[in-house]
Amino acid sequence: MSDEVRRREFLSRGWKLSAGLMGLAGAWTSWDVIQPRKASGLGGVFRTVPEDSVPDDSTAYVREAQTYLTRVDGEIVALWHRCPHLGCRVAWCDSSGQFECPCHGSTFNRLGEHRTGPAPFGMQRFELQVVDGVVEVDTGAVSAGPPLGAETIDEPVRGPSCTDGTET
Repeated sequence: MSDEVRRREFLSRGWKLSAGLMGLAGAWTSWDVIQPRKASGLGGVFRTVPEDSVPDDSTAYVREAQTYLTRVDGEIVALWHRCPHLGCRVAWCDSSGQFECPCHGSTFNRLGEHRTGPAPFGMQRFELQVVDGVVEVDTGAVSAGPPLGAETIDEPVRGPSCTDGTET
């Protein structure tokens, strides 16, 4: 009878040890998965262009950061290239001097403030800082665009529209 008890005890301990080792192996291999990762791609910080290359009367587009950079009253602003209406890519139109959404006709001034169209507010902005003379845009820190009617810069439309109000 005593051999039988030892055998059961041995098998019980063996199963418990095996289950414990499997749990430990699972935790060990999952460690990389549960660790927070540094943001890359949209949602990360991008070193973009030298501070003095951001134009005063136009915009500079940074494709990797999906950002337009512009300078208004000496301050650099980073605008997300998505229309706040339905997320179409907004384009800068040199001839009219404004951002124009080719999908539904929303327009925005150089500061991203809403001018016309169905967009519920102005273009969203990213936080930025200048480090060693280079503009760094934090695409993980998105702030809401200016509310409707909040046009703070008075820049008239320069010329013809690039989209002519047609859907593409």
